[in-house]
Amino acid sequence: LPYFDWTPFFRSWQLAGKYPDILSDKLVGEEATKLFGDAKSMLEQIVSERWLQANAVVGLYAANAVGDDIEIYQDDSRSKVQLVLHQLRQQDERPAGKPYQSLADFIAPRETGVEDFIGAFAVTAGLGIDKHIEAYERDHRDYEAIMLKALADRFAEALAEFMHRKVRKELWGYQPEELLDNEALIQEKYQGIRPAPGYPACPEHTEKGLIWSLLDVERHTGISLTESFAMLPAASVSGLYFSHPQSRYFGLGKIYRDQVEDYARRKGMTVEEVEKWLAPNLGYA
Repeated sequence: LPYFDWTPFFRSWQLAGKYPDILSDKLVGEEATKLFGDAKSMLEQIVSERWLQANAVVGLYAANAVGDDIEIYQDDSRSKVQLVLHQLRQQDERPAGKPYQSLADFIAPRETGVEDFIGAFAVTAGLGIDKHIEAYERDHRDYEAIMLKALADRFAEALAEFMHRKVRKELWGYQPEELLDNEALIQEKYQGIRPAPGYPACPEHTEKGLIWSLLDVERHTGISLTESFAMLPAASVSGLYFSHPQSRYFGLGKIYRDQVEDYARRKGMTVEEVEKWLAPNLGYA
């Protein structure tokens, strides 16, 4: 609960504004305050009656970049590649002095000899939600069903925040002295990023399948992937951990056929398959 970020909760109800300021907003403050009160009441019930179960799995691996790929090794000897993650690079024209970025830039290239690492994670807070949603929908209580889904999403994001902090301070331990309050966490003041497949820096969803293979996600957490690589339960988050001090989030933007062909080759997919998965990012017809 201390790791909740409430601003996206209000956004999911089409109420624009930042928490807690939104509660006193002239236009939506009254509606937001009522919604917040209902949410807090349901939260108490969720916690006291243990409606939801949260599971998480994280892994830390020896890794190096090879071009726009990231090789993950079986062990610290780095003699055998266990799995390859495939990244994409910005291609739209950038302002002068701004690099064309890829997530692979935040992992040391293999030829440097620098022994780098990467993390992966999957968390859920949606286990047990179905019976409660079904009960609400059976009683035509759509407001409560939507509220429960929205709160489960907040729990999942809070668990992702909690686990990332645990990784930075303890498990990976590259920021053991970190002292940040929740507002600083929400503003991403910490070192490192946790990009998720399907989001702007890495919009291609099939990479989730590699995370599932790497972490044995379904066995450890109960989160499964659909044919379209959506996560079930829906209140789940997965992605990668990068520790580089200069790592940052960015949008891939439009990419072009030369990179699509290269990505298809690296992934062992057809160009048509890649075009399907990356349709919103294609800069050509």
